[in-house]
Amino acid sequence: MLDIRQKFTNIREQVEQRVCDTYLLKYIEIPIIDEDKLLILVSIMERLELSFSDMQNYALSTMLIQIALDTHERISNASVDEKNRQLTVLAGDYFSGLYYKLLAESEDILMIKALSKGIKDVNENKISVYHHELVSVEELMTSIKRIESSLLARLSEYFKVDLLNEFLENLLLFKRLLNEKSQFISTERSVLFEAMTSIVFPIHNFKLKELSSDQKSHLFQYCDQYIEKSKKVIEKGLEQLPYLNELLENRIISLLNQYQPYAKTFVEEG
Repeated sequence: MLDIRQKFTNIREQVEQRVCDTYLLKYIEIPIIDEDKLLILVSIMERLELSFSDMQNYALSTMLIQIALDTHERISNASVDEKNRQLTVLAGDYFSGLYYKLLAESEDILMIKALSKGIKDVNENKISVYHHELVSVEELMTSIKRIESSLLARLSEYFKVDLLNEFLENLLLFKRLLNEKSQFISTERSVLFEAMTSIVFPIHNFKLKELSSDQKSHLFQYCDQYIEKSKKVIEKGLEQLPYLNELLENRIISLLNQYQPYAKTFVEEG
């Protein structure tokens, strides 16, 4: 009988086989497989009385649509080359097609409906973030949380194990904020920080590279506030959720240890 590490590894390999198309990889970036989301998926289903075949099918389907959404999100950052842009669009559509094919073969209409609601949630919130439609940092963080967690939340609801949702939403928000913060520090580019700038400095219409050190520091303080808020929820969950498997718990602890408040980072780098 396979343990959770073997199940995770086997399913990850299955995902890789499906998304790493030789022709597409000549023209687009290698698709990102979010291994943390895959591990969460496997961990959720590990507690259910599912065959490995069913677990694999549900995990593959969910990860393929997640990769499709992530691939489409890359379009705005793709090369100016039109062929590259078109292939990136087609790659996202291709991964979506694989997702529908897998679920159609399983004839699980209720799962298709559940994940379709998740896709709708993700896309609606992406529009709000990218078009700077949100009027407060709190709304922005809620949208980012939904972008990151809606697919997993819908799957949890489908399996009636949604008691974990608050914990997982904060875990995925924590990870996304860490990544956005790191990206902004290293490249001065970030979807999150652009949206925060439009909210915090609305009348100035600043671009990220035009921000002063004080203005950047102000944005980092907002970001750290929500990182720390999520961190508290995660740490509480680690204490109160006895059924987290060791593999997932170790990964969560590793993520928590990556956090470094901006003020400390600034002092160390300075």
